[in-house]
Amino acid sequence: MYWNTHLKAQSARATQLYHNLLKIAGKSWGVPLIHRRTLYKTVIAWVLAHGAVAWCLEPTVGITGKLSTIQRPFLLAISGAYRTTSMAALHVILGIPPLHLQLQREARGTALFRLRLPLSTNVSDIDPSEIEEKATGWSTHPSEHLCLTQISLDDGGNINTGLRIYTDGSKTKRGVGAAFCVLTDVNITHRWSTRLSLRNTVFQGEILALLKAVEHAVSLPTQQLTILVDNQASINSAANPKSHNSIARKIFKLLHSHPHIRVSWIKAHAGYIGNEEADRLAKEAAETENFPETPLELPKSFIKTFLRQKMLATWQMAWDDGDTGRLIHNIIPKVSLHLINWTRNEVLFFTGHGPFPSFFHRFNLAETSFCSCGGIGTPIHYATVCLLTTSYHMAPPSQQHQPIWFRRVANNSTSRRKIIICSTFSKEKPVFSVQIPINWFFFVPSIVFSVESNAFVPFPHSWPTFY
Repeated sequence: MYWNTHLKAQSARATQLYHNLLKIAGKSWGVPLIHRRTLYKTVIAWVLAHGAVAWCLEPTVGITGKLSTIQRPFLLAISGAYRTTSMAALHVILGIPPLHLQLQREARGTALFRLRLPLSTNVSDIDPSEIEEKATGWSTHPSEHLCLTQISLDDGGNINTGLRIYTDGSKTKRGVGAAFCVLTDVNITHRWSTRLSLRNTVFQGEILALLKAVEHAVSLPTQQLTILVDNQASINSAANPKSHNSIARKIFKLLHSHPHIRVSWIKAHAGYIGNEEADRLAKEAAETENFPETPLELPKSFIKTFLRQKMLATWQMAWDDGDTGRLIHNIIPKVSLHLINWTRNEVLFFTGHGPFPSFFHRFNLAETSFCSCGGIGTPIHYATVCLLTTSYHMAPPSQQHQPIWFRRVANNSTSRRKIIICSTFSKEKPVFSVQIPINWFFFVPSIVFSVESNAFVPFPHSWPTFY
């Protein structure tokens, strides 16, 4: 099945959305670029992603080409770039991945989360049964709830009576650790710690430590007892009878059936003996590779991060191996989902597709590629040597150093302000030379042809003479 009918319908819908976008955003007016991009990412892209799991899990070359055709007008409308601008360059400048990669990522996520279908082995070896499922409904009857004194989000560091259990979770580059310790008066009488997979999150470490602390408290004789946790998210989750986390629901049921157990927040790294010991145990478990490991389901956040990194790697490979947008690749070699904060004039300058004589001549829109000052009207010409922009010149680079020059200019805010002025001048003053007499001793054009007045006009001789 080629899904031609569906893609035609999506194309028609995209055309309508594109025209709606043009009503509020023109080349030089309307909503700012950043808001256009937000509209595309939050509305338009999701409309086009409808049913992607059925037809874009492994997109063919034909589907990729059609999606590229659908996406291109939006990139031009968002950036204000010329129609001839490389699409690969616009993807990187705007931080918007190719549409087929974006839809493929959504399709893979839907297959794993909703359909519980494994991906192809060359993509991932993740078993859908290993992924954490979202719990729904109430963990107990709605009329049943915890006592008001059982949960406290005030700092419990001043609690010094009764039995106290301190919990903590930690994540390092080597793994995730969870731990708790029991403090009686000033003596630590019990310690527990475990290691989790690097795929797990620090929140899972915190909530697991709280569960083990509650289970240990249940096994003790009934007495005044407080569990001190330095993570408010795990406390709120455990106190919520409708929590989507299965571990938090277990904690809620245990606390509900044992009202003598109190849970309080405590400020982390404030010098409390029990909290510092729990933190040390958790870090030790995370850093020790041969430490006993407790298997936990994979969180959705890990799967989403994995799919995003997979998409970025594929996008990066296409960007490195591509034939178009090499000027931008020299400036931005690494793809990202973040917007490059360029104005429209900067996009026109760095892509080379802008109001420059060399560009117009290349596409047969002008008879000559020369600027009115006699040089070839390239973007770098206006920024370095053109007589018309003397006040905004930068040091001209040699031919072999031009790639470095472009990178430095793009990373310098002062240079970029000059670029904006130069691009604005070349756009608002479309003047192309017809004949420029050259004298051996000096360089002064006699007349130029003005497109604005549609006539030959004298060249102003107020600019400095070059000998």
